[in-house]
Amino acid sequence: MKLYAISDLHVGHADNHAALVGLSAHPEDWLILAGDLGETEAHMRFVLELATERFARVFWTPGNHELWGVGPVGRVEASAGGVARYDSLVALCRSYDVHTPEDPYVAWPGSGESTLVAPVFILYDGTFAPAGVGDLRVWASRGGVACADDRYLDPAPHASVAQWCAARLQYTEARLAALPDDVSVVLVNHFPLRRDLVRFVRLSRFGPWCGSRGTESWLRRFPISVVVSGHLHMRSTDWRGNVRFEEVSLGYPRHWDGSRHIDAYLREILPGPSRKLGGGPGAGPRWVR
Repeated sequence: MKLYAISDLHVGHADNHAALVGLSAHPEDWLILAGDLGETEAHMRFVLELATERFARVFWTPGNHELWGVGPVGRVEASAGGVARYDSLVALCRSYDVHTPEDPYVAWPGSGESTLVAPVFILYDGTFAPAGVGDLRVWASRGGVACADDRYLDPAPHASVAQWCAARLQYTEARLAALPDDVSVVLVNHFPLRRDLVRFVRLSRFGPWCGSRGTESWLRRFPISVVVSGHLHMRSTDWRGNVRFEEVSLGYPRHWDGSRHIDAYLREILPGPSRKLGGGPGAGPRWVR
């Protein structure tokens, strides 16, 4: 029995949609879908139907694309934006018996340890930017970067995405703090939990839209053993202390090799690789192509 993960399927792209159709059945295994499945309800239903048919249990957390109020070519969705849209996606997942960040964390039966699979939903708040940059949009634009979320992601009823992020941080921290000390947590969030794992070269000023420094203390405060994330479209395995970080994106068609079977892009989370593959504390990433 294995726990796999993948994110950023972006099935609005024809190549990604076609590749996912060929995903093999894993009737005894579990699957994490770590956000950015697509932009529309039709995209969500396609992925959820396929995943639940081929895996024994499925988990989901939203990316920014699921929360957009429009499709990839500007088609307005019928559902509301913001928290109302998120709530509608949670209800959709539950209709497929898919676990969401609003559900109880689930015990992993694949080992003797007490391990919980915990999808969470934390956004970003601009704190991944260097200090003192001023207006984030102006600063990013000087580096040739603009984020589509600023047009398409509605934080209502919150006044800003940063305020929504703060609310999600408070909610999630309370849930994690209530866990017993003798468990191990596989934490799943679309956005990275550490700023030092955001390693863009050409898009270096995209960092403010990638996470919150509010999550960086979690590794000291909570019994987290593995962190699963996506968003960056840069597959890698990193270690920080005894915590393994898995970036599990598929990405847009240009970010993956179409000659490889989609199964090659499923990342094994549990049992998972040994510490030797990732190096010691502070070691660089093991890039996965």
